[in-house]
Amino acid sequence: MNAISPNAADRVVVVGGGVAGLSVALRLAPRPVTLLSASPLGLGTATGWAQGGIAAAVGADDAAALHAADTEAAGAGLTEPDVALRVAQEGPALIDWLVRIGVPFDRTGDGALALGLEAAHGRRRIVRSGGDATGARVLEGLVRAVLATPSIEVVTARACDLLRDTNGAVAGIVAERDGALFRIPARAVVLATGGVGALYAATTNPPGAVGRGLALAARAGAVMRDMEFVQFHPTAIATGSDPMPLATEALRGEGARLIDETGAPVMAGVAGGDLAPRDVVARGIFQALQRGRTVYLDARGTLGAAMPTRFPTVAGLCAAAGIDPAVQPIPVRPAAHYHMGGVKVDAHGATSVAGLYACGEVSSTGLHGANRLASNSLLEGLAYARFIADGLDAPPPAAIVPQAVTVRTSGDLPAIRTLMDRQVGVVRDAAGLAGAVAALTPEAESCDAALVALLIARGALERQESRGAHWRSDYPHLAAPVHTETALTELRAAQSGRETAKEALTP
Repeated sequence: MNAISPNAADRVVVVGGGVAGLSVALRLAPRPVTLLSASPLGLGTATGWAQGGIAAAVGADDAAALHAADTEAAGAGLTEPDVALRVAQEGPALIDWLVRIGVPFDRTGDGALALGLEAAHGRRRIVRSGGDATGARVLEGLVRAVLATPSIEVVTARACDLLRDTNGAVAGIVAERDGALFRIPARAVVLATGGVGALYAATTNPPGAVGRGLALAARAGAVMRDMEFVQFHPTAIATGSDPMPLATEALRGEGARLIDETGAPVMAGVAGGDLAPRDVVARGIFQALQRGRTVYLDARGTLGAAMPTRFPTVAGLCAAAGIDPAVQPIPVRPAAHYHMGGVKVDAHGATSVAGLYACGEVSSTGLHGANRLASNSLLEGLAYARFIADGLDAPPPAAIVPQAVTVRTSGDLPAIRTLMDRQVGVVRDAAGLAGAVAALTPEAESCDAALVALLIARGALERQESRGAHWRSDYPHLAAPVHTETALTELRAAQSGRETAKEALTP
């Protein structure tokens, strides 16, 4: 590893070693980048676990406008049409870029890209690598490219605070490694730290996905948007593992069916059936489980027998659990999978705080709305990496303000995960959400996980409707399609106001 360049006027710090962080670092070349990753490159990131693929309108019967329309339909009124079209238009060129850096995509016999179908897509447009190993293959290619790029220096450490200059702009990062803190000054910081799934007891995400980048941005005063929208993947394999292994949505695209223990179809009578949007399928399975049913993904027969070659990742996960999908259905349940909300960014990935950018799942771009369309996640990270690199115009930082670093506690993460699963999960109500807010508030100042969980729970309590992945049993209908935005200063002011009112009422 190279020594950190002393010239803060040139450097950009990118925090995160997944598809978003690696792509931003590569797109910024030959500008100097320090890539900060909490784990060695290639490990600890949700990108490597992505089974589905990358949505891209490359088929002869497809177009960016059709891809954008499917994205909007899944987003339940909150996807921004211009963002959906802009990102969809990037898809074919992004696949070409990945091919150039060595990602081997699956091909048909004549050499064309092999395109899969997933729920809520009107065309076959899912580009895959290694069947259901797309994330791992993309990650491998990006890591190789980063390590071969002289302008990128890699530092394995954890980001724990942001530096600010005398103008109030973000001017670098405070990192921690082996208990020692050190500063990395920079002209800009790009957060690419992933999502929040590990705040839930049932999740498909790596253990580190507890929203640390969201906490950094929130404590810096950045506007947070739509934090209540957490997507629950319908078909996590329910065999007791933590995190839960995933049965890719592509299996249903190839004919697998959702059944209960009697063989009855779980999604019977629902528009779209087994290929309805993820939020609809997740609720269907959740409601069946609440009625005491057991839900299975049934790929028995030809599909199950072909799974070792067509879907080797899922086949391996089933084998590890003692399941033969050719003759046995796979037990499944919804699990926290993806966060549609995040740090609000503009068309160039800039947050409301000068010098601070966000890319990938940590950001809220307007693409996913209330419910992410399958295989749009890798696409978004790749697209916004280029948008950020093309638009990053942060001026050289002024003098850095001396500051004491507050060491946050890890909190009682198992208790937070249980609370979020039970009270801020697939189906929510006012009593459960209010209880979660009350439980999380005292810990939010000192614990990043509690802070992010609080932002999610508070957003869910304030959104008195059901939309996309956010479902309120006490408000089952749609209201006006509006985004929710908040900053930590507003939450603190609201809490202070409640405490003042309480004191005034105390005799």
